[in-house]
Amino acid sequence: MISKRFILIVFLLIRCGADAQSPPPPQRAGAHHDVRPDPLAKPYATRSAGNPSSIIKRPANAQLQLPPGFHIAVYAEGFDEPRNMALAPNGDVFVAETAGGRISIVRGTHRYIYASGLDGPFGLAFRSGFLYVGEESAVIRFPYAPGDTGARGKAQHIATLPSGGHSTRNVIFSRDGSKLYVAVGSEDNVNIERDPIRAAITEMRPDGSASRVFASGLRNPVGLALEPTSGALWTTVNERDSLGDELVPDYVTDVRDGAFYGWPYTYIGLHQDPRLGKRPDLAPKTVVPSLLIESHSAPLGLTFYTGTMFPPEYRGNAFVALHGSWNRSTLTGYKVISVPMRNGRPAGGYDDFVVGWIADPRGKVWGRPVGLLVLPDGSLLISDDGGDLIWRVSYSK
Repeated sequence: MISKRFILIVFLLIRCGADAQSPPPPQRAGAHHDVRPDPLAKPYATRSAGNPSSIIKRPANAQLQLPPGFHIAVYAEGFDEPRNMALAPNGDVFVAETAGGRISIVRGTHRYIYASGLDGPFGLAFRSGFLYVGEESAVIRFPYAPGDTGARGKAQHIATLPSGGHSTRNVIFSRDGSKLYVAVGSEDNVNIERDPIRAAITEMRPDGSASRVFASGLRNPVGLALEPTSGALWTTVNERDSLGDELVPDYVTDVRDGAFYGWPYTYIGLHQDPRLGKRPDLAPKTVVPSLLIESHSAPLGLTFYTGTMFPPEYRGNAFVALHGSWNRSTLTGYKVISVPMRNGRPAGGYDDFVVGWIADPRGKVWGRPVGLLVLPDGSLLISDDGGDLIWRVSYSK
């Protein structure tokens, strides 16, 4: 005869097993996170998970959540993978549709195709009568006058870039406009680069001359922004995969001239990648990033809030779009975070700002945030290449 004690033990074991497989609690707007460089998890502490998300139609009851007083609504839709955005001198919103190979313009309720037939456009920047575009294989520019709704002739070639690998090519100008910075990611997940401008940010003049590597060891730098008080260059970086759920944290960091950030030999300071040989000679110059983000979150878009619509505590803060994981057993990212800043530096950790795109943390989402743009009225645009639309965040008391 089976005893009641035995039945209770079996029940508890089953219950514990079920709890171990249960999904994590849902994301919550305002939740605070603080990922520290030490201690980090050990390599392979958990198995590397292949868990790519599948994009589903927005569930009937799905709502995005934001802190009190903030509101979100669709700004424009019907794109073909909208990613980076830029504000034109006349207030038009330019959108890089990477999969569609084109650049669109949103002007109120009107839409225009500015240029098409491009090679995976991503980066957009206006300067001195030109629109600069970071394609997968090149930096190009179009002559531009405020109000243009179409490109004025063929693009001018500025610089050749290596194609393949991580394909986003972002561009940004220094505050005085004398330097153009171009971000190019690594060729693979773990590799020693053959081209020195990979896994690096390159500096050049606006015409493409005097090119040099500005900072290196950045596995996949994507978002680029200037910190508003100092004018310092900042970037988001997607770190390496396949070392387990908790490795390696992604990050946001200021980018210093001549600095080295570890890729491919080390990560987050002097933590050794077990898949590559040791390089002790790199230790003295390896920079620890400014702010760590939960592993595999895939930070893409980056902007600093310079508007006045949001409450004072948000002014000067960084906003980061987390595109979302594929290499974690339960999904992470798929949200926009706010990074409190103090004297031009992260004040400690980050807060969830817009959440709710995850329908099922085991693999189903209905949106993926990418690009961020502050409009003149102080509202914030978020491009979503999962829903092929752009959101607008506003605030009212």
